Amino acid sequence: MKKIFTLLLIAGMASFIACGPSAKEKAEAAKQDSIRIADSIAKETAKADSIAQIAEKAKQDSIAKADSIANAEKTKAVTKTKTKAKKEVTTKKEEKKVDKSKRPGATKVK
Repeated sequence: MKKIFTLLLIAGMASFIACGPSAKEKAEAAKQDSIRIADSIAKETAKADSIAQIAEKAKQDSIAKADSIANAEKTKAVTKTKTKAKKEVTTKKEEKKVDKSKRPGATKVK
């Protein structure tokens, strides 16, 4: 009985070892691994491209913001100069009005 049990045990182990993956299955597994690796590389490349695009957009936005600030300061300076010029013109007109009223023989109208 022990001999039969031992023979069955050896036959079972031999069949278990023989039922491993075939060459076709190993080739399919290698192909799937290659596809998985290629996909991960493609995802990493896409991620790097996304980061590069975001960085470029941020750079362009900061340049645009700096230009906007420079234009605003330039406009503010021009406006300030125009306002100052208007005040000078108004002041000169008021001085002329005052001078006319101080002329001899001038009458004030109320």
